[in-house]
Amino acid sequence: MSDKQTITITPVGVMRCAIKTPGQAPMNYSESQALGTIEVFAPYLEAMSGLEAGQTLVALCWLHEARRDLLKVYPRGDRSRGLRGVFTTRSPMRPNPIAVSEFTVTKVEGNRIEVTGVDVIDGTPVLDLKSAVCKSGAGSRDR
Repeated sequence: MSDKQTITITPVGVMRCAIKTPGQAPMNYSESQALGTIEVFAPYLEAMSGLEAGQTLVALCWLHEARRDLLKVYPRGDRSRGLRGVFTTRSPMRPNPIAVSEFTVTKVEGNRIEVTGVDVIDGTPVLDLKSAVCKSGAGSRDR
């Protein structure tokens, strides 16, 4: 295995919401009441089975408009805190701009998952979704 690998990831869906620019996005999902809809792509519709309102979803998203060339940032833009390496922050600016968010499901209809707590912009690719708590008793060893 080489030190550098290329990994190909195919999004499972896309976020649709009223947040149009990174500057409008809340700094973290825990600070957001914004509404949005995850549109799940056709090949992944079966993965939505059992999803219902009230559940919390952990979403991995690709921050497609984030800078990838910065390795140090001021945490939360606060210059008084000094520059820090991006691996010690939740900054969207990083070598691989993958966001971890939690959304509360408000409605599931067809290929659409309506959620609250949105902290990404409209058009953000959704890489994967996971239940924050498994109600069925299912665990990481499910097959």
